[in-house]
Amino acid sequence: MSGGVAIIGAGAFGTALAVALAARGPVTLWGRDVAWTGRENPRLPGIVLPDPLTLTDRIGDCTADTLLLALPAQVLGGFLAEHAPLLDGRNLISCAKGIDLSTLQGPSALIRAACPRATVAVLTGPGFAADIARGLPTALTLACTDAEAAQALQARLSTGTLRLYRTTDVAGAELGGALKNVIAIAAGVAIGAGYGDSARASVITRGFAEMARLAAALGARPETLTGLSGLGDLVLTCTSQQSRNFRYGLALGAGRDFGAGTTVEGAATARAVAALAPRLRIELPLSRLVAGLAEGSIAVEHAPDILLNRPLKEE
Repeated sequence: MSGGVAIIGAGAFGTALAVALAARGPVTLWGRDVAWTGRENPRLPGIVLPDPLTLTDRIGDCTADTLLLALPAQVLGGFLAEHAPLLDGRNLISCAKGIDLSTLQGPSALIRAACPRATVAVLTGPGFAADIARGLPTALTLACTDAEAAQALQARLSTGTLRLYRTTDVAGAELGGALKNVIAIAAGVAIGAGYGDSARASVITRGFAEMARLAAALGARPETLTGLSGLGDLVLTCTSQQSRNFRYGLALGAGRDFGAGTTVEGAATARAVAALAPRLRIELPLSRLVAGLAEGSIAVEHAPDILLNRPLKEE
């Protein structure tokens, strides 16, 4: 492959990836509003953009043959509708972690529908933007159904501090990244409401069971969910306040307001999962609870009763 790398989306994660990949050569970073003071993204304070990184608000400047789409899951569909002709035929790598509410599809399906000639891949796993930008050791999953393309992209996008593991199970990798956000909200609620670490451990464990159940129903391989993009990302986001979804859950549990306008992928994904579950005839009580809490139809004080009064069953 040749033709460089561009990142679409200059949020914290997109900027972090651009900083990391600039260690290997020129990178273009696109955002709708990149009128920052100097070369520092306010969402990543203390990180100065390196010289090999070109910042732009003109999508036409992104001429690279490999584009990482670091956009929120609920924004991606609109972006593709606007720019698909420009993107088609290239390597398009989704970095979104969610399920589109309007179509109940994952990002890779949206990309394939909009850009049928593109090579589609997914980059996901346990990596906080600040850690990646600071060059701290991080391992992620790169998923692509084309094994040869996956190998080439893995070589192109791995750095001295960012190690990528590849898989052909796009569904599993994508669902792991999306669903762990829902469970991270539930874990945050458990701590924010004062239910304790034992409750959080139960949420993580039973949440992982829900993730595996839904992923299997949608054709994913079970072993993918035990890897970086499933269990690895779940542990990270359920135990650290660097996780926006966990912090959102903390605020819900404590009855505090969360930043208006702040993207919380897990809240929208919980609603999508709650709509999917009946169609697939599977039980996802934690996900359904998170959807109710996020919508305000369930009060936090009723959450334990809703979960604990369910019929007793085998693990």
